[in-house]
Amino acid sequence: MRNTLVAGLILSLVAANGFAQTPAQPKPYEPQVGQGGKDVVWVPTPQALVEKMLDMAQVTAADVVMDLGSGDGRNIIAAAKRGARAIGVEYNPDMVALANRLAQDAGVAGKATFIEGDMFTADISAASVMALFLLPNNLERLRDTFMNLRPGTRMVLNTFGIPDWDPDARETIAGDCVSWCTSLLYYVPARVAGTWASTIGTLQLTQSYQMVMGTRGDQGATVSVTGRLRGTSLTIDAGGQTLTGTVTGDRIDGQGWSATRVTP
Repeated sequence: MRNTLVAGLILSLVAANGFAQTPAQPKPYEPQVGQGGKDVVWVPTPQALVEKMLDMAQVTAADVVMDLGSGDGRNIIAAAKRGARAIGVEYNPDMVALANRLAQDAGVAGKATFIEGDMFTADISAASVMALFLLPNNLERLRDTFMNLRPGTRMVLNTFGIPDWDPDARETIAGDCVSWCTSLLYYVPARVAGTWASTIGTLQLTQSYQMVMGTRGDQGATVSVTGRLRGTSLTIDAGGQTLTGTVTGDRIDGQGWSATRVTP
C-alpha cells in the first residue's frame, strides 16, 4: 500500500513538472503602427479610404490590382473581394504571412497573392490598377516605372502624390476620417511627343506627363496646340478647334481626323 502511494505521488509530481515546462504558444504577429521597414514605416490606410481608392479606379473582376509595400494586405484583399486578381509585394516576411492569413480569413485566398520582395525591383507590368500608400521619395524613385506601364493603367494613391506629376482627380472622404483621408487618381498617359502627319496638318507635340503642348501647321499657317491625355484618350485645342482622339502606338484616330507619328 505504501509503495502504491509513493508511486502515485511520483507520477503526480512528474506530470505537474511536465505541465509547468510546457512552452507557451507564441502570440500571432501583430504589426505596430509606425514600425520601421526597409523603405517605409507601416501606417494602415483607413478601410473607408481603401474602398474610395478602388471606387475611383473603377476596379472590376477584369482587373489586375497591385500594391507595393502591401503591409497587412488590406488594399489587395479589398480588391480581391471585388473579383479582381490582386497581388501585393511586401519586404517584411511577417507581414506577408499576416496578409496571407487575413486573405484566408476573408475567403479570397484564391484571388489575393502576396510576394515577399523589394518594391523597387518588382515586376508590375501586368497591373491594370496600382493601389498605393507610399512616401513622396518612394514615388519619385518609382515614377519612371509607373510611366512605362501600359497607357490607361489607373493608379490610386493615399494622400501623397507623385512629385512633379499632378493627379487627374482627387477626392477626400468625410465622416469619421481624421487622417489619411484623400485619394489621388492618375492615368498613365500614352506617349504623344513627336511629329505627326495628320489630316488636319502637321502636328509638333511635346508632353509633360498628361499635359500636351505644341503647334499645328496647315497651308503655311501655324497655330498653337494645348491638350490633355487621360490614358489613351487625347483632347487638344488647336487654334480654337477642339479635337478628340484615341492614341494607339504611333497612330491617333479621332472623329473626322487621324494622325500618324513620323518622328518621335
